[in-house]
Amino acid sequence: MSDGVHHSRTIVFVPGKNPKPHPREHRAQLWRCLLEGVRRVDPDVAGEMEAATDDFRLVAWNHLFYGHYKSLERDLPWIDTLLRQPGPTEDDRNLADNWRRRTARSIYQVADALPFLIPLVPTRAIREAITETARYFQNRDGIADRVREKAKGLLRSRMAEGDSILLIGHSMGSIIAYDSLWELWHGEGNPGKVDLFLSIGSPLGMHYVRKRLLGANASEDRRYPGNIRHWINIAAVGDLTALDQGIENDFHPMLTHGHSLVIRDEYDGVYNYFRNEEGLNVHRSYGYLVNPFVGRAIAGWWRQSSDRK
Repeated sequence: MSDGVHHSRTIVFVPGKNPKPHPREHRAQLWRCLLEGVRRVDPDVAGEMEAATDDFRLVAWNHLFYGHYKSLERDLPWIDTLLRQPGPTEDDRNLADNWRRRTARSIYQVADALPFLIPLVPTRAIREAITETARYFQNRDGIADRVREKAKGLLRSRMAEGDSILLIGHSMGSIIAYDSLWELWHGEGNPGKVDLFLSIGSPLGMHYVRKRLLGANASEDRRYPGNIRHWINIAAVGDLTALDQGIENDFHPMLTHGHSLVIRDEYDGVYNYFRNEEGLNVHRSYGYLVNPFVGRAIAGWWRQSSDRK
């Protein structure tokens, strides 16, 4: 039954690492991809969402972290190509799960368990990701506090309005989103909740990351945020950043303690087929957003929030 009150919707997107285009440009391309992903599974919802562009909010933290913006010009034709492609090709599928990626995953899993081996990881992008994540966790010059404040400020305002909130965290952005929720719940006592936390290409299942999250060393009743009603984690085949593709087993105490109602992993048959001049990149946010698994999760939230209890 409805409570008779109209609830607004808000989609909050927290991007992953690396410099990004100017927020206005970046937001526009993310929204294009998100709408296309929803359109492919639920055209009716996509039509409704297209008229609600102001409901999509970007937590533009990257300029604080890196000090500069990235030009959109290089990515734009590849985004256009992605949106024209209806799904992964056979070549995309084969490259996403070839022996090189499987070997790299095995090496990375060992390094995750034994961090002193990280300098020996053969993939430069992975080493750099760990280095930048370490800068966040060490909160050098208060950078993590400032980054999280951008997310928390937006979430506070929408929670205060009673919005139905979909919080999407891509890659390192899922860490920022999770820590922001923990601080709002345990640090500030904010009673607001997000209806769906959608983590995509997330490293939250990694041992290295879980040990460093806010609350990691707290007693179990304070270890996890209590403001996530539903959590869906989606990981693409071959995405090494989402090293541990299943997070439900790692965060299961959130269910047993009533901190969350549902935690669900989706990774079987999930393909991210974003390509640029360097070839297939199974981790890019644009590729995740057009994926039907992601589109289905977003469309489901939209429909359920249309007349929230």
